[in-house]
Amino acid sequence: MKIQLLSDLHLETEAFDPVPHPQADLLVLAGDIDSGWTALERFAGWPVPVLFVAGNHEFDGRELDDAWPALRAHCAALGCTLLEREAVVIDAPDGRRVRFLGTVRWCDFEVFGPKRFESALRAGSYFQRVMGATQGGVPFDAAAVRREALACRAWLAAALAEPAGSGQGHWDTTVVITHFAPSLASADPRYGHQNGTASFCNADDDLLPGASLWLHGHLHCRHDYVRRHADGRATRVVSQARGLAHKGEDAGYDPVKLIEL
Repeated sequence: MKIQLLSDLHLETEAFDPVPHPQADLLVLAGDIDSGWTALERFAGWPVPVLFVAGNHEFDGRELDDAWPALRAHCAALGCTLLEREAVVIDAPDGRRVRFLGTVRWCDFEVFGPKRFESALRAGSYFQRVMGATQGGVPFDAAAVRREALACRAWLAAALAEPAGSGQGHWDTTVVITHFAPSLASADPRYGHQNGTASFCNADDDLLPGASLWLHGHLHCRHDYVRRHADGRATRVVSQARGLAHKGEDAGYDPVKLIEL
């Protein structure tokens, strides 16, 4: 299966025209496509199936309890599949059945461990004030983000522990799609391991063995690395974020890079 991955396009402000790769079997959108949602219409009628995992900026200035069903309906009308703590199995051209697990996987601020947790949580408060979202009518603050993050992680851990099964529910390999990064290995080298990095990366390294491929966004830089596990398995982690042109984050960006599974 050949996957085209796009994220962090920020089409609410950026001038960029996504185009399909002629050899891709699937397009994955890993969040922060357009905070206003309008640019999602560019993916209507895309020549291959489109899987979409929302990013934090899809909720800027919104009430989460209202935004989720509205975003789901919007994606359905465009022919895109929104995944939030959900799985979908897609048949690859080579006959394998590929399970995709998708969730925002908000940050839980635990990536640096207990000694830096409170500092990371305070640093994360800044990003939530900028986001300006609410949940249940109250500010979607760092503590609320953490609650959502832990629910995402619990779902993901349970899904990755499921046996492949048989029949229609059978799958041969698993791909995880999150907006937030699963490891500090995906940290932006411009900023290193400062407290604010905990708002971008989670410590999901222990979950990596359950997936052959993990796709993410959020950090405005590109990554493509392999983690090898003690049992002989390996997980490829790929981020294909475009970022902001006025900061030079799009330098070297390849919007039609293919990820082969």
